[in-house]
Order: sequence, then structure tokens, then C-alpha cells
Amino acid sequence: MNDDDIVHRMPTRTTSRPLNRRTFILGGSAAVAGLAARRTPSAPITSPVFGQTPFTLGVASGDPLPDGVVLWTRLAPYPFEVQGGMAPDAVEVRWQVATDDRMTRIARQGTAVAEADWAHSVHVEVQGLEPDRPYWYRLTAGSEESPVGRTKTAPAPGTMPDRFTFAFASCQRWDHGLYTAYRDLARRDVDLVVHLGDYIYESGIHPGTQLRPGDYPGHILTRCSTLADYRNRYALYKLDPHLQEAHRLARWLVTWDDHEVENNSYGEMPRDVPVDHLLLELRTAAYQAWYEHQPVRKAARPVGPDLRLYRHRAFGDLVEFNVLDTRQYRSPQGTSCNAGQRSDGDGFCPASLDPDRTLLGDRQKSWLADRLDRASARWNVLAQQVPFARIDHEADPVRRSFGGKQMDAWDGYAFEREQVSAAVASAARARTFAPIVITGDVHANHVWDLKTDWDDETGASVYGTEFVGTSISSAGDEARADGGGYTTECGNRNGNSHNHLYDNHRGYVLCHLTADRWEPVYRVMPNVVDEHAEASTLASFVVEHGNPGAQVVTGCEVPAPDGG
Repeated sequence: MNDDDIVHRMPTRTTSRPLNRRTFILGGSAAVAGLAARRTPSAPITSPVFGQTPFTLGVASGDPLPDGVVLWTRLAPYPFEVQGGMAPDAVEVRWQVATDDRMTRIARQGTAVAEADWAHSVHVEVQGLEPDRPYWYRLTAGSEESPVGRTKTAPAPGTMPDRFTFAFASCQRWDHGLYTAYRDLARRDVDLVVHLGDYIYESGIHPGTQLRPGDYPGHILTRCSTLADYRNRYALYKLDPHLQEAHRLARWLVTWDDHEVENNSYGEMPRDVPVDHLLLELRTAAYQAWYEHQPVRKAARPVGPDLRLYRHRAFGDLVEFNVLDTRQYRSPQGTSCNAGQRSDGDGFCPASLDPDRTLLGDRQKSWLADRLDRASARWNVLAQQVPFARIDHEADPVRRSFGGKQMDAWDGYAFEREQVSAAVASAARARTFAPIVITGDVHANHVWDLKTDWDDETGASVYGTEFVGTSISSAGDEARADGGGYTTECGNRNGNSHNHLYDNHRGYVLCHLTADRWEPVYRVMPNVVDEHAEASTLASFVVEHGNPGAQVVTGCEVPAPDGG
């Protein structure tokens, strides 16, 4: 089988089998599904028979702890049909975790129930495993077996791993490009993948823009507005073999951004205002579909339009991640403002300086403060969605513009950003950790020093570093340079002395950690339209523990004073 066969094969119905008394045929005809809908609720079906494998969307693991992980799959033999081609009955799924890749030494095993109300997804929370070691796993439904996945438990508290490698990625719009960056990521043997959001895009897909050959049903390309629409969109994305392989080979830690619901979605909406009811229904559908398709714990199962996503994961005493949700609780981001609307000539829109304006919400901000006060690892990470550093978008050194057209970034919530900065910097001094922020959303690579005083040019106020990763595919092969092609600039972009990199290739960021060094490597694609394109290293940096701020290792020359 060649690469094209792998990339473009879609599950299609071939033949259906008759219903008999001993086994209930899943993935059968609409008539069979209708019969099933009239069945009296009963125990899960233990011996289902499928028209073809129900594991078309692959397997995944995530949210690791020292004694276990979450195993995920969704049974969907025909993912673009109603209920993924499944009858509306619960199905028993058997699972096994082994200490070898041939699945001969079983460490844990059991059964889970794939419920029709949750799209026949399963979220197995495996416990009783040994810390900081690899495992392999497999799920079985009827006589059908899933591919064997690989996962790993987290190191135990109080231990210091010699090394930890993880990748972070975001923004993978299906109709903008191929997922070849995930092929490169899957080869890296990473300890963790952190996905920072925009896993799907809710907007409609024009049939003429698809890059993957195939006869895709028209109803799955329309704008998402129902639970069935969102389920179809996740199925479309998860059929990609490079994404499936990255999930199969590594444990994931996931959050969301806005396109999991709709562009620039935000905030806690009033439940008693009729105009918001449709938005609440949309969010309810989107949150359920997100949960159904991600390797997260059952504590993240949504209740209507509410899902608590922010959480903490530690990997021994080396690194801990505070996974944030900067969408669900934020104040309305508002629209862009021009120079005449900026407050007192300081470059900020007045709204961004409002003390009542929030990106995190009071409860999440209080939770974060508590986590920082209890931090014990050498590296402390804020894994979140939108650019954190102050960014001047004006090339003119006299005029300044913070926020402007990007009011949904932290510059649009500047007052709260400074509160968070002060809390992180203070906790870092008290707990002797090095702060790192990892960010997605903007489809570009950046490296920023973080300061308690953004106008300080001495470096004395630098307390941490932000690494912004580009998109996997969103915006496609976007050319911004005057002569066409990509733009790569190193240092002092638009007078931002705390900037070390700007680049708009597609790709992801690979991070190597030890107790003393954080080394991010920016892996980029030459394009996202050629299935055979290969990634390369654009640039790499280093942050030394106890010496905050990024230093260039490869890929960027030391900038001249004018930023050239």
C-alpha cells in the first residue's frame, strides 16, 4: 500500500448483513437502525458484529498521571452516517494495557461501555500502572481489534527525570493544508504532545478547496450548527492518517481555542436572555463533540454548555503544566480600535485597561494563583491559546499600538495580563522555578522575553519566556514577504526589543528539557500542499534555568541594533 492509499482512503459502506437473534449487527442499514431505536434499553451488547472495523478514527491516550492514563476511541464504522453507522445501543469495549508492543505481557485489562448518547466514544481511565514507563494498549469490540497504541505514565512526584521531550501544536484547518507536520512529529518519540486549540474549524468547506482527493459527502462540509455537524467535522479531521499516527504513538494534553465552537467565541453567557439561547445550544453541541473525540478524563464531560477544562499536570519535579481556558470565561473581546481611540497615547485601547475585564474569569485566576503558590517543579508552564507578551504592531517608533486589531490576545486584556505576570514572577522567585508560556492561535512562530516592565531595555525585568507556535495547516502556504514566500525575521520586530523571532511557516515546536535547560526547536514545512514535503529546523533557542530569557542557538543571527 502506498502513501496515497493511506492518506486518502475513506471508510465506505460495502455490504450490510442481516439481523439475527444472537448478535446485533452494528453499522447496518437505516432499517436496522430503526429497529434498534425501538429496542428496550438493556445491558451493553457484548458480541457486536460490524460491517467493517469500527476503529476508523483511530485510538489515542492522554492526561497522564504517575499511575495511569486515559485511553480513547470512538466506534464509528461509517463515520459520516448517523451515529457513525452505529445502532443506538450501548456496546461493550474490552481494553488491555501491556508492557510490550506485542501485547503479550498484560499489565491491566478491563471493559468499558461505549454509549450511544456519547457517540459510542470511550474514555478509559487506567490506574495501577508504574510511573514513568512506556506501555502499549489495544481496544476490542466484538471480534474487531484496534491498532496497538503506545503511551507512557508520568514520572512520580519527587523524582527528577534526566530529560523530557514534548511537542506543542495548534490550528489544523483541514481544507487549508495537509497534516504532514504530524508525520514529522510522530517520528520524534516525544513524551507528550500539547495541543493548544483549533483542533477543528467550524466554518463551511468549499468542495473545490479540498487538498485530499476523495468523494466527501456534501452534508459534512457545511458550517457546523448541530451536534451531528460537529461530530462529522471531528470524524473528517480524525480520518487523517498523520494525525491518527501522532495520537497513536504519543500521549496528548489538550485544550481548545475558539474554532471548536465558532470564531471568536467567548464568555459565560446569560442563561435567561432569549437572544443567547441559540449560542448556548451551539456551545452545548460543540462541547459535547469535543469531549467525545478527545483523550480526556470523565471529569471533563460537559454539562450542557459548561465544561471545566483548565487543569494541572506534573511530570515529576522537572516540569508542570497549567493548562488554561482563555475562551469560556472571558469578557467580550470587542472590536479593533484605531490610534484615536487609544488611551492617553500609551498605545492601548481603553477597554484593555479596564480592571473588571477578564480573560480567565475569577475562579480560574484564583485556581492559577493557588497552583503557582504550590509549584514544585523546575519549569512551570502556562499552556494557553493567545499571545501573552505585549506586542507593538506599529513599525513607526513614535506611534505604538498594543492590541489594536488583535483585541482577543492578552494585549486586549492588559490589566489582567499584568496581574498574572506579577503573580508568575513573584511565585517564580519564591518557588525557584523558571516560567514558560506556550501559545498557539496566530499561525506564526514567535519567541518573546516576558517582562514585569515592558519598557525596560536593560533586561533586569525579564522573568520568563513565551514560545508561540505556528499552525499545523491553517492559512495554508500564506505568503507575506514582498517577493512572495515566507517571512522570517529575528530580533526586535517593530521595535519590540523582547522579540527574538517572527516566522510564518507551518509546523510545530519541539521542546527538549533538562533540569538546567529548555531547548525549543521550531520545525517547519516548506509547504502544506505536497504530501511528500518534509519538515526541517528553522531555528532553535535555549533558556537556562536561573537566567530568564531566550538565547539563540541556531537559525538566527544576532540582530543588528536596528533589528536588521
